[in-house]
Amino acid sequence: MSETVEIKGEDVQQPPPPRRKPSPGQLIRLYPATFGLIGFTTAVFLLQLLSTTFFGADLVLYFGAKDNQAIAAGEYWRLVSPILIHAGFAHFFVNMYSLYAIGPAIERFYDKARFLVIYILSGISGVVLSFALSPSRSIGASGAIFGLLGALGGFLYINRAAFGKVAREQLRQIVIVAVLNLALGTLPGIDNWGHIGGLIAGIGLSWLIGPRYEPIWDTGMAPKLVDQRPWKKFWPLAIAWVAFIGAATALLLLW
Repeated sequence: MSETVEIKGEDVQQPPPPRRKPSPGQLIRLYPATFGLIGFTTAVFLLQLLSTTFFGADLVLYFGAKDNQAIAAGEYWRLVSPILIHAGFAHFFVNMYSLYAIGPAIERFYDKARFLVIYILSGISGVVLSFALSPSRSIGASGAIFGLLGALGGFLYINRAAFGKVAREQLRQIVIVAVLNLALGTLPGIDNWGHIGGLIAGIGLSWLIGPRYEPIWDTGMAPKLVDQRPWKKFWPLAIAWVAFIGAATALLLLW
């Protein structure tokens, strides 16, 4: 809102002061889940580098990559650990930059608990679909990040009435980004089944546990958006997704 300042009998409109960009510390406090994941994944990547330096081999990757035979033999932690492991600095940087770019927007609307649930379950879902359909070993947070992309798209679609034209424009951009990235995923050496599994999980979880915002009008005040599906009431639906993924994995192992 502009201010009116009287100067020599004239009213001069003064522009509002420019908004300052949040400092790194403020960003971390605002989006602890996003930066917590970046920090934890960075720590794992540093362990990979240290292992290669001191032991001559990446033991973290060796014992944590998605390996179908190892999973079938009972190493079930490999359904989770690939989300944290990367094949080199370029792979790590692209995924963490993607998380930094889209994470805060999603955490802002979903809150940190739902954000973490979607990230982890999308990553696991991507590994499970890759386990079902790809014999190759794979690693990386891409499936979880595709899950965030799907969750953001699902959120904008579900809440398109509350956010109007802005939601529709951003939704089109998300669809374009997802299609382009899936197209790039057809290149050799990229586990596109993990991407697809994460994307499907993100969209599905946005329907199950995502917020539903509705404008509430107070007399004499501007409307405010209120979440009609708060996390504290709908978290059991996340357990339903875990049960579904667990059942799918068990069937795959039996088959």
